[in-house]
Amino acid sequence: MVEEIKKIYFDAKELVENRWNEFLKLKNSNDELLLFSELSFCVLTANWSASGGIKAQKEIGDGFYTLSLSDLEKALKKVGHRFPKARAKYIYENRWIVGKLIDLIKSYDVYTIREYLVKNIKGIGWKEASHFLRNIGFCEVAILDKHILRILHKYKYIHEIPKSWSKKRYLEIEKIFNEISNEFGECPGKFDLYVWYYIKGKVEK
Repeated sequence: MVEEIKKIYFDAKELVENRWNEFLKLKNSNDELLLFSELSFCVLTANWSASGGIKAQKEIGDGFYTLSLSDLEKALKKVGHRFPKARAKYIYENRWIVGKLIDLIKSYDVYTIREYLVKNIKGIGWKEASHFLRNIGFCEVAILDKHILRILHKYKYIHEIPKSWSKKRYLEIEKIFNEISNEFGECPGKFDLYVWYYIKGKVEK
């Protein structure tokens, strides 16, 4: 797997670095609404797509925080989300975190933050919390989505693809992914972008 992905390293490197700089800029923005938008993006992409989430962010903007529940649901329908009612409700009920996000990401280590998000934010599990943290420049966590799991299974790093996550199982497979990323020579969060380029031929987020 590592040798295969190394073949696209130079093709992907500039795209990956540009995307990573965007993540770091967001982390250092001190903008609660931008951070909440990214958290909402990760709520939306669960069982949907990164490209759909990016479209929703562009269309809705600060509306993740300012729109009424019914208008947020309408906005998600407009961009074609599969579950507009449920996701609008999650995002609406997560608004209490606005005003606390900057302090959270500056005061605690990435693993403590992740566990807090999983326990307290609607629509956020281990994968989604890891996705959010990676997208704001934390490099230590792995986003174990279906594409990553399929490639790990293909190359026999895992025997089966989990149907659901416990903390124990997520951390076990994350450890495997982290070891592969070390072999590749990048941190897990950035290595994920190279794997995505290998699979999709593009770097999303």
